[in-house]
Amino acid sequence: MNRRRFLTTAAAATSAVCATGPTTFAATAPRAVAATAPRARTASDTALLRTWFKSTYRSITAMTTDFGLTADKIDASRPGTPVPSPQTSPTNIGCGMWSTVAAAGLGVISPSLMHDRLARTVAAVERLERAHGFWFNWYDAHDGSVLTTWPENGDPVRPFLSTVDNAWLVTGLKIAADADPALRPRIARLLDKADWSYFYTPYDPADPVAGPGQLRGGYWPDKPGNGEPTGFHYGALNTEPRMASYLGIADGSLPTDHYWHLSRTLLPGMGQEQQPEGSYVTVDGVRVWQGHYTYRGRKLVPTWGGSMFEALMVPLFVPEAEWSPKSWGTTHRRYVRSQIEHGLMEEKYGYWGFSPANIPEGGYREYGVDAIGMQQDGYNSLAVVTPHASFLALPQAPDEAIANLEALARDFDAYDDHYGFRDSVNVTTGRISDSVLALDQGMIAAALAQHLHPGLLQRPFRTAGFRSRVQPLLDKEHFSI
Repeated sequence: MNRRRFLTTAAAATSAVCATGPTTFAATAPRAVAATAPRARTASDTALLRTWFKSTYRSITAMTTDFGLTADKIDASRPGTPVPSPQTSPTNIGCGMWSTVAAAGLGVISPSLMHDRLARTVAAVERLERAHGFWFNWYDAHDGSVLTTWPENGDPVRPFLSTVDNAWLVTGLKIAADADPALRPRIARLLDKADWSYFYTPYDPADPVAGPGQLRGGYWPDKPGNGEPTGFHYGALNTEPRMASYLGIADGSLPTDHYWHLSRTLLPGMGQEQQPEGSYVTVDGVRVWQGHYTYRGRKLVPTWGGSMFEALMVPLFVPEAEWSPKSWGTTHRRYVRSQIEHGLMEEKYGYWGFSPANIPEGGYREYGVDAIGMQQDGYNSLAVVTPHASFLALPQAPDEAIANLEALARDFDAYDDHYGFRDSVNVTTGRISDSVLALDQGMIAAALAQHLHPGLLQRPFRTAGFRSRVQPLLDKEHFSI
């Protein structure tokens, strides 16, 4: 279930940018186009969202093993208590931690229970094998051992250090340290070894293809020396890996100009979803192509594949829209509107929200709106709606998001009181996923926390290096939209 190799198929093009600076429902599901139309918000919305948070958090606790790690997923379709999957990742573990902090902040659990749960997870993380200060991509959730074979089929797993997955674990640890002062010294010792320059290839003006000033996708550390790097860098700015970029810039392990070496779009003439418009600007001595796409008359900065969580997972934590309202704030708002119009007007599904998730029939794949992603063979919606995408849209379109989720719950039984929303719904066949994933439930929990208690999970990303190093970059950002 390798969900994040956004740039594998475009490694050369990405680097080149820097050279210039089974429950089956009815055969045909309802197509309630009006179901997600804006409606007046009511006093009951808060109660409804709190109910959704509680069931979502129950899924997180159901996925968390006695060892203290939040597993990758559970099957919520079977009767009885679900069994957590054998595997977990750094992202899953981070999701578990920030969901627990959110639960305490919303009064769902007590501060003492939050401490107990966080302390157990921190103790488990302290026992995990690491390399170069970072965590491997897959562990056994029940004993913390590094996975070398995939539990579901026995295929070999080569231990890997993922840039983006480590970013989400570090995010969870920072949120835990902010919420629980008793854990700060232990978490500080864990984070002290995580130096983001390990993943960074410095900018080389003499050879910007080899030295793009970007982060590698990761490393296989089983090779002598620093290990074997991926053949690609994370070059697209408006994608999930920018959390690693922000973390490294904030702690000083990455230079601030790294931000300007990331691509708003690929350059005109390069193979991409559409030919961008825009212009070159020079910021902090870096020549930047400030390109944009246009979708349904709307200018925006595309993601790599066109999915929701690429664009909107990071601002759950880093206040991009607040620090850069005319650039990040505008493109986030237009991105959500594009997802809504794709589902309701362009495809006429009657529902919207497309992001990587479990396939309703089993397996995992990326879903998105192809036209707002740079990849030529980008992510398609395929009539599969992913509830976490609507939760991510709460800051930009709260009425539409709540209405869309209510419709998915009503029309497909995509929600249950025990474990929240299932991972995905095929709105043509009516098939809902059997599973819930820690990543997607973690995004839902964070989005609900931000909506119900603004800033609750953002505190560690508003101070120190985020305030002094990241905020000035976002203040200088002027997308050509």
